[in-house]
Amino acid sequence: MSENLSSFFQKPKLDPEDYYYSEEGYIVFTEKYHLKRGYCCQSGCLHCPYGFNKKKKRRE
Repeated sequence: MSENLSSFFQKPKLDPEDYYYSEEGYIVFTEKYHLKRGYCCQSGCLHCPYGFNKKKKRRE
């Protein structure tokens, strides 16, 4: 196995429109970022465009 995994471990480049910092200093991803990513991670994200409800563990 001589695969080059360096690209797998690189952090993705983020546009300034993809996130903002909360008052507590956390990075919060925007709806635009989630749509660019292309799937729901089912973590109950604040700006989830896919309608996932973490409490009910399903999309609404």
